Amino acid sequence: RVQLVESGGGSVQAGGSLTLSCTASGYTFSTSFVSWIRRAPGKTREAVATISPRNNREYYADSAKGRFTISRVDVQNTVYLQMNNLQPEDTAMYYCATGLFGDPLSSDDYKHWGQGIQVTVNS
Repeated sequence: RVQLVESGGGSVQAGGSLTLSCTASGYTFSTSFVSWIRRAPGKTREAVATISPRNNREYYADSAKGRFTISRVDVQNTVYLQMNNLQPEDTAMYYCATGLFGDPLSSDDYKHWGQGIQVTVNS
């Protein structure tokens, strides 16, 4: 079965950086889109970054452009999210998701999800 395990979350001061990792198993990772999706308290889910298979095309939400970078290492079945210049509004639970069946930046269009990891940015 598909398993996605996130790591690398935690607390950071505003302006700081964190790198999240998502390690996958149970499916053909190298042919799948992978997305980082977050849910902040009181807000709707937001797909902040997605990476395609093969040509590694990157998709970013406006809130992430210029600050976040998504990457993948297929031989490790791992996707990374480098987050720079973090702000308090980035505080959220971050989920890794795969099994895309629609829009790469639609948080509703993924079949498989990890358990999530908390990112807290202090002002």
